[in-house]
Amino acid sequence: MRQIRLLKTAALVGGAALAMTSEQASAQSSITLYGVADVSVRYLTNSNAKNDGRLYMTNGAITNSRWGLRGSEDLGGGLKAIFDLESGINLQDGSASDSQRLFNRNAYVGLSSQYGTVTFGRQKTPLFDLLGDTYDPLTVGNYAENSWLPGALGAGLYADNAVKYTGTYKGLTMAAMYSFGTNSESTGVGGFSGQVPGHLGAGNMYGFTLSYVAGPLSVAAGMQQNSDNSNHKQTIFNANAVYAFSSAKVYVGYLHSKDDTGFVDSALAQQTLVPGVDILKGSGRVDNGPFAGVTWQATRTLMLTGAAYYDHMSNAAIGNGQLGSGNRYTFVALAEYALSKRTEVYGTVDFDKVSGAASVELPGKNNQTGVALGLRTIF
Repeated sequence: MRQIRLLKTAALVGGAALAMTSEQASAQSSITLYGVADVSVRYLTNSNAKNDGRLYMTNGAITNSRWGLRGSEDLGGGLKAIFDLESGINLQDGSASDSQRLFNRNAYVGLSSQYGTVTFGRQKTPLFDLLGDTYDPLTVGNYAENSWLPGALGAGLYADNAVKYTGTYKGLTMAAMYSFGTNSESTGVGGFSGQVPGHLGAGNMYGFTLSYVAGPLSVAAGMQQNSDNSNHKQTIFNANAVYAFSSAKVYVGYLHSKDDTGFVDSALAQQTLVPGVDILKGSGRVDNGPFAGVTWQATRTLMLTGAAYYDHMSNAAIGNGQLGSGNRYTFVALAEYALSKRTEVYGTVDFDKVSGAASVELPGKNNQTGVALGLRTIF
């Protein structure tokens, strides 16, 4: 029944979009249906506690499949009304990537002018914009095995109930966001649900970033603080640089997190940890994660990417109510071959190794290797 309701809702939204396109053409309005269809076949070693290998179909290596509706209306004087509704799809089985939301990736409305853009609703954090659009060589990746660092340290990288400003002036871009309640779905350890009566700061989130482009060099920095519904906090700092050559780009970056909410321990653990016993609020887990990479346009149709991620953690949950320190390393190689401007085939290989407290972040042995082949088309 839930799937039928979702299909009916999607049909109504699509019908409304078509009607608005025809009725508002004279008002210089536009509505665009867009999306990504990306799926891969992947083999992963040591995929469970018995260290069995697994062959399966999953979403793409770099981009989750999604569809969306994006629109704008010219209000005159350089002012535009804008909106974006975007929903994730699990292409391998046709299910929604978030069963509790129809539009889990974006659901916002706003105003845009020469002075910047202000948007209201569920949307990407400024930190996600930096990493996903410019400064992470894998655009934050997609497989859990190669996207763990920004995903966990960025508390999901999306925020509900958010007000966001973005503006650019002579190569300098500033973005700032405040969320009244970061994640309305989450209620457990590290649950940034927010909007607690009488506690304005509980469950909220704020963040800001600055980036600057000067010829081939792009640099950026930012911070983000998330508060859970008990007013424990996770604070994240990020710094990045990209240098573009004629056919290659070199990336370096750094993520730092201090987490009192238990979110990072909960998000990264693949072995069983018990909330309140192993995952302790106020433990002060600290992660320091430098990363680097390179992309090379080898030919007109072939793009090669290599990336390396590292995390040193301390005060991290290791089970039995204990805390410890440890390290995690990830190396990723990606080859993309363009069949057209919108469609490509790709192959990827990734390797993870953990030690110390990081051992709970893999289900079995202290290493994993993944190999995948995929197909992606953009519309």
